[in-house]
Amino acid sequence: QVRLVESGGGLVQPGGSLRLSCAVSRRIFTVYPVGWYRQAPGKQREMVATITDNGITNYVDPVKGRFTISRDNAKNTIDLQMNSLKPEETAIYYCNVKLVHAINAPPTDYWGQGTQVTVSS
Repeated sequence: QVRLVESGGGLVQPGGSLRLSCAVSRRIFTVYPVGWYRQAPGKQREMVATITDNGITNYVDPVKGRFTISRDNAKNTIDLQMNSLKPEETAIYYCNVKLVHAINAPPTDYWGQGTQVTVSS
């Protein structure tokens, strides 16, 4: 089936940067945006950034101007560049792809295993 593998997480100082990468086992061909989500301890998972096949991006307000999402359809990868990281952004970050397999059916969500990002001094 569809497999997503995230990498690039780790421990960084506040104000530091990380680049997360998501490798998808098949070509990313979907009408739905793909993106990155995160889940902090004790909180619900939230959308961080999404990008369409046409390159249109959306970000959760707190990360605008600091995070950049990109995709490479030839390599089947989705990246998230995170700059000026804050301690409250410590979370497990997940890559997400939505695919439709039948007409009039909702899309199927595919998730990676997650990569831990810890922002601490």
